[in-house]
Amino acid sequence: MEYKILSGIKSPDDVKKLNEQQISVLCEEIRECIMLTVSKNGGHLASNLGAVELTVALHRSFSSPEDALIFDVGHQSYTHKLLTGRFDRFSQLRTENGLSGYMRPDESEHDPFITGHSSNSISAAYGIYRAKRLKGENGTAVAVIGDGAMTGGMAYEALNNAGNGKSNFIVVLNDNKMSISRNVGALARSLSRMRNKPHYHHFKYALSRFLLAIPLIGKPLNSAVYSLKESIKGLVYKNNIFTVMGFNYLGPVDGHDVKTMEQLFNIAKTYSRPSLVHVITTKGKGYAYAESSPKNYHGVSPFDIDKGASENGETTYSDIAGRTLCSIAGTDDRICAVTAAMTYGTGLTEFSQKYKNRFFDVGIAEQHAVTFAAGLASAGMNPFFAVYSSFLQRGFDQVIHDIAIGGFPVRLLIDRAGIVGEDGETHQGIFDVPFLTSVPGIKIYSPCCYKELEYCIKKAAERDEICAVRYPRGCEKECLDADFSAEYSVFGSGSKAIITYGRLFSDACEALKVCENLCVIKLNRVFPLSDSLIAGLFKYSEIHFFEEGIKNGGIGEHCAARLLEKGFQGKYVIHAIEKFVPQSAVSSGIKNCGLDSESMIKAVGGECDE
Repeated sequence: MEYKILSGIKSPDDVKKLNEQQISVLCEEIRECIMLTVSKNGGHLASNLGAVELTVALHRSFSSPEDALIFDVGHQSYTHKLLTGRFDRFSQLRTENGLSGYMRPDESEHDPFITGHSSNSISAAYGIYRAKRLKGENGTAVAVIGDGAMTGGMAYEALNNAGNGKSNFIVVLNDNKMSISRNVGALARSLSRMRNKPHYHHFKYALSRFLLAIPLIGKPLNSAVYSLKESIKGLVYKNNIFTVMGFNYLGPVDGHDVKTMEQLFNIAKTYSRPSLVHVITTKGKGYAYAESSPKNYHGVSPFDIDKGASENGETTYSDIAGRTLCSIAGTDDRICAVTAAMTYGTGLTEFSQKYKNRFFDVGIAEQHAVTFAAGLASAGMNPFFAVYSSFLQRGFDQVIHDIAIGGFPVRLLIDRAGIVGEDGETHQGIFDVPFLTSVPGIKIYSPCCYKELEYCIKKAAERDEICAVRYPRGCEKECLDADFSAEYSVFGSGSKAIITYGRLFSDACEALKVCENLCVIKLNRVFPLSDSLIAGLFKYSEIHFFEEGIKNGGIGEHCAARLLEKGFQGKYVIHAIEKFVPQSAVSSGIKNCGLDSESMIKAVGGECDE
C-alpha cells in the first residue's frame, strides 16, 4: 500500500508541519499500517487503533525527545513508533531482531523508558521530569496511562507524590473504558461520571483559550481565574480524585479530535501545577471487528483483515486450567477464582459465568490479588489466583508476607511460565521459580502436558498447602506418560542423566530416542526436591539439568547444592537461562537458549540429524 503522508514522516517535527486535512489522512494511513502489520505479525491491535489521534496530538503539542513521552504498558505505542522515524522498520514489528511491541530506549531516543508492565508510567515520567529540573534542562515529561492501568496501586503512589508541589508535569488519562477485560470497580464508575459532564468543560477550555490570547496579562489572569474557580468549586462541589491529589483536572475531551486535544495540551503546559488531561477514546477505532469486540482484539495472532480474527481452535494450557477449575468448583463450593484483569487470557471466562459469586476480577492489581486470596484462604475458602508469570513478580512481597508467613493455602496458577515469545524481555516467565523457591513452605509443580495440569490442579484443591502450578503459553507437546503421583519419574537406564521438568520434558523425550546410555528424569514435584531423588542421582557419572528459567536460584542450582552437600563426584552441568530473553518465536527462543532437543543431544555427546 502507498502511504502518501506517513511515508514522509521521519520525525515528530514533520507531524507539526501538516495541515488539518493532512492530519486526517495521516491518521487513516496509520490505522491501515497498524492493521496490516498486526494482521501479519500479531500484536496489540485494539489499544493501538484507539490511540492514533491522541498520539498525533501529543507529538504536535510536545517536542520529543526534549519532552519525554511515556506510554504506560506500551501496547498503545505503535503510532508513536511510526511518528518517530521507525516507519521503514515497522513491518518487522515483534519479529526476531525487529522492532519491539513496547517502548525501548535502545531502539529510539524517543523512547525514554522501557515499558511492558502496567501502572509505572507516572512514576517513571515524574522521575524524568524531576531529573530535568535538577539538571537545568528544558522540556517536560508526559505520562500516557490507560484507565485499565489506573487500577494499579503504583499509579496512585505516583500521583500522590507528583501532586505535592509546583510543576508543569502532565498525565494523560486515555479512557477507553477497557483494560484487557472490561474495567471493574469504583474508579470505573467515577470516570463514567466525569465523562457525563462535557458541556461544562467545553466552556471552561474556551474561556482559558480566550484569556491566554490576551497579550502580557493573559497567563497570570488565567491563573487567577483558575484559582478563584477552584476555591468556589471546593466550597460548593465535591472534588474528583485527581484534584484532591493536587492535579489540575482537564477533561473529558474527545480523544479522536486532534485539534481540541492540542488546545487542551497547550493549556495544560501553562499551569504551574501538575495537570491530568482526561481523553475519551474508542478501543479498536476504525476497525469494526475490534470496535465491537475490543477484548478479543487486545492481543491477536496473525489474522485475515477482511474476515476478522478468529479464535484459535486449538486447546491451550490456559483452557485446561479454566475447565479444570470449573469442574472442581461444581463439587466444592469453597473453590474461588481470582484474576487481575486477565479473565480471558487465563482461561477463566467460563468460570466467571458459571460461578459469578466465587469469581473475582480485581483489576490490574496483583499485589491486592495475592493478599485478597490470602484473606479468602484465612476465612476457609479455597482460592486459586490465575496470573501470568511475569505479572506475579509484582506480588512477590505479598506471597511472602501475606500468604507464606501465615501459612494460608493459596494456590497460584502461573500461566505463561517459561519463554513466551514475541512480547520479549518484559513478559518472559523465567523468574517465578527462583523467587518462589526462596519462600519457606511452598510447593511447586510444572506439568508437561494437559493431563498432568489437570491432575495438579485437582490435587492442589485437596491439599491444605501453599502451592504453585506453573504451565507454559500455548499447546502441549508430545511426551512419554509419567506417574504424576510420584515425586519424579525415570525413563531409560544409561549412566548419563538429563533432569528436567515442564515443557522441556518433551524435548528430553526426543533426546532419549536417539541417544544411547541416556536416562531422563522428570520432576513431577519441582520443589522441594525429594531426598530419594538426590540419593538416586549418585549412580550417574554425568548429569545435565535443563531448565526453562533463570539459572541463578533455579532448581538446577538447588539440586547442585544438595548433591555437593552429599559429596557427589560426577560431572554436573546446568543448562538454563542467564540473560533477559529477547523477542522471537517461542521455539526460536528455546533453541537460542540451548534448551531444545538438539542442544540436549549434543550436551550428552549424542548425534542428531542436521
